[in-house]
Amino acid sequence: MFVPRRSLPPLNAVRAFEAAARLGSFKEAAVELGVTHGAVSQQIRLLESWLGPPALFRRSVRRVLLTPAGAALLAEFAPALDRVSAAVQQHRKRRGEAPAAVLRVNALATFSLRWLLPRMTRFRAEHPDIEVRLSTSNDPVDALPELFDVVIRGGPDTFHGFAARFLLSEQRLPVCSPALLAKLPLTEVADLSRHTLLHVTSMPRLWRDWLTDAGEPALEGAASLTFDHFYLTLQAALDGLGVAMGPTALIADDLAAGRLITPFPDISLPARSYFAYFPVGRDDDPHRAVFCDWLEQQGRQTGERG
Repeated sequence: MFVPRRSLPPLNAVRAFEAAARLGSFKEAAVELGVTHGAVSQQIRLLESWLGPPALFRRSVRRVLLTPAGAALLAEFAPALDRVSAAVQQHRKRRGEAPAAVLRVNALATFSLRWLLPRMTRFRAEHPDIEVRLSTSNDPVDALPELFDVVIRGGPDTFHGFAARFLLSEQRLPVCSPALLAKLPLTEVADLSRHTLLHVTSMPRLWRDWLTDAGEPALEGAASLTFDHFYLTLQAALDGLGVAMGPTALIADDLAAGRLITPFPDISLPARSYFAYFPVGRDDDPHRAVFCDWLEQQGRQTGERG
């Protein structure tokens, strides 16, 4: 007797949809799944194409909202994924395998997107017994609404009840795409007056401070673009929209690959380093230690490339 084949959508697309729908954000879904924002968007488009109209999400400026069709689909998908997860756990128990240790990590959004996520595949391959659950926030370590095993922030700072561990140093200097530099060369600082300068709202004096150090305190760019997140400013630089003040740690991969160029590498601003903070009393947590050792190793490799 012929049994018809199940009509199943792409399962990676289902996971991306469920995470984005539950969290209300493609960016947060990307962090949870350990992939890029663009990968989540691509998976959602794939699922919507596979299903056909109507759309599953309505996009707003900061969040995504489920359409009625999306809400109906989530109501079916979420329990199904829960059952798959439970079945896997039962299978592991029958084989006598210990469940993966869960490490709850909170990090800055730009650090997560630009530095940590591109390296997480490597960590998962090296340590399949540790499940890192990553969330993002800019809140101070001692103001987070819940306790995390590891919190990654700038430093060095002191927080009551927390120990700290150095991970990665950083400086800031102008960066732009090779294509932009080919169209408008930057041979001296004064040439920046012909360029669009890219700003971030959280650091409004960044360009002014650098220009002062570079001996051109009164210089103005031909135009300005301002973004509310550092990672958007860096993406704009990659897309050739202008010149950004790039944090060296977070653009190391782009510099190595030639996607970004530093026209004035000898003039940089000091910046706060990155530290891992963790609750005192968890010093003997072996999984936290493994993760922090790995972060520190990756930080050294980034510094060597810089």
